[in-house]
Amino acid sequence: MTNATELAELSANKCFGGWQKRFSHRSKTLNCEMRFSVFIPPAAGKNQKLPVLYWLSGLTCTDENFSAKAGAQRVAAELGIMLVMPDTSPRGEQVTEAADGAYDLGLGAGFYLNATQTPWQDHYQMYDYIVEELPALVQKEFNVKEKSAIAGHSMGGHGALIIALSNMKRYCSVSAFAPIVSPSECQWGQKAFTHYLGDNKQDWQAYDSCQLMRQQGEFLHIPMLVDQGLDDNFFLSQKLTKPLEDVATEVGYKADFRYHPGYDHSYYFIASFIEDHLRFHAKYL
Repeated sequence: MTNATELAELSANKCFGGWQKRFSHRSKTLNCEMRFSVFIPPAAGKNQKLPVLYWLSGLTCTDENFSAKAGAQRVAAELGIMLVMPDTSPRGEQVTEAADGAYDLGLGAGFYLNATQTPWQDHYQMYDYIVEELPALVQKEFNVKEKSAIAGHSMGGHGALIIALSNMKRYCSVSAFAPIVSPSECQWGQKAFTHYLGDNKQDWQAYDSCQLMRQQGEFLHIPMLVDQGLDDNFFLSQKLTKPLEDVATEVGYKADFRYHPGYDHSYYFIASFIEDHLRFHAKYL
């Protein structure tokens, strides 16, 4: 087992002139061994600090789903952007999971928050891991710029949005595919928040992008791109995307919301528009 200052390289594959790699390390924040994937573009060998995009995946995913399915490496290689893809929750035999094995709570469903309730609080501190520990590790181990971009899908879109809206000095841009934008008002979010944060809905607001956008109001300045498939099975049932667009209109925030007929919630949707997202972030990185 590695300590928090050491990376163990698990795999390395040459890809579009760069390298797709996977690492493990001991996380002090999550109190377990964690894995994350990285795409290192060819520009890494040219003695310059690389811009970084953090990608947060959705429910049931690991650090490998995006690297294997999204087809992002070709454009990232061209643009010279390093991709960092963390796991979606803490892992390990000692880590609490849903008693019934549910896909939307526990393993693979960390919701990028800091749990306050027993027994989840011992490991489920994903917000601090993504915002503090992992970037510090990336800064230490790779030649990268200090400021980065962040993006994600579904639960990961939720994570990207709440993290960017709460840390606008850290991130130059944010984007999301089919994000959970109003977790306080949808089944996925209500279930997770009740278990991780308790019943007091005031405690939920720090992890609700609609509430955060409303709170920031005129101080919003981070560029934002959101894509949503109109044939997404969860678009209406989980209140994806649209409530956030309504708040953006309410506060006069010029984010870019795009809706696509025929597209669903899958990685086929992500693969279809990931190039747009990478080029969007490249303008600000």
